[in-house]
Amino acid sequence: MKIGYAAALEQFHPREVLDYAAHAEAHGFTGVMAADHFQPWTPTQGQASFVWNVLAALGERTRGDIGPGVTAPTFRYHPAVVAQASATLAAMYPGRHWLGIGSGEALNEHVVAPYWPEAPERINRMFEAVEIISKLFTASLAGKDTKHSGTFFRLESTRLWTMPEQAPPIYVATGGPVTARRAGKHADGIITVGAPVEKVAGLFDRFAQGAREAGKDPATMPKILQLHLSWAPTEEEALANALTEWPNGAMRFAKADIRSPFDFAAMARLVRPEDFAGRMVISSDPDVHRAELQKYADLGVDHVYLHNVGRDQRRWLEVFGRDVLPKVVR
Repeated sequence: MKIGYAAALEQFHPREVLDYAAHAEAHGFTGVMAADHFQPWTPTQGQASFVWNVLAALGERTRGDIGPGVTAPTFRYHPAVVAQASATLAAMYPGRHWLGIGSGEALNEHVVAPYWPEAPERINRMFEAVEIISKLFTASLAGKDTKHSGTFFRLESTRLWTMPEQAPPIYVATGGPVTARRAGKHADGIITVGAPVEKVAGLFDRFAQGAREAGKDPATMPKILQLHLSWAPTEEEALANALTEWPNGAMRFAKADIRSPFDFAAMARLVRPEDFAGRMVISSDPDVHRAELQKYADLGVDHVYLHNVGRDQRRWLEVFGRDVLPKVVR
């Protein structure tokens, strides 16, 4: 299992992110996942830079894999635009870029959407977008045009004129078993977030089932995890960071329909320390975090990207690079 850095573009200025990502790589982290947000979760977080600009700069500052965690080619972007951005990035940094795709959240997507559909439609839109992007990648590599007329999207006959030698892999993000099975059929890998090991194992089983139904070998398909955590030098500071910087991590309800950071801030007033239980590890003890990572390594996760919610990223990266990463048995 590789352990990478999850760059929270909701919290940090893009120049800070570039420095932190390089610092992470210098301390043993492998690869960067960068958040695609139009708005932060709460006003306190304070940032929301354009992920594709940041990914291009990360390609110059680092040497590992880079990908958006995740982008939604369904409302703000037409799938063709995401396909072009991804193909260009893969052409600039061969073999390093992966394309992470999700069904979207109102916080980011409603800013241009004429309406906000229920989850089943959002998921169907996502898989139609995956189909379009895959068709563009395949046809463009063959030097051919392609077109599409579907339920949600249209594409006139066209191709991507800048392509890498090999198309970037497409990974679908999900926390639900039905979507995980569809991801196994239609994508190259799966992304999910930290959760009880039993739940994550169930998602992987459904993903593998879908892959086998499509004639693919799930053992060769990446399983990626994003893990939020709160580490600080003291227990009190670790808890304060979680409550102040990442209260959305403790909200035990679906968040995809909430449209404003200010609405999240109002809800954050109801968050209590016990609400983080089972959802995010909060500890000043590096070994507690190591044990959590070991569970996912034992489960067969291929790449986990860590996001520490505190502001002191450099100190955290140094501590984990020394006391956590080398001790995870992979």
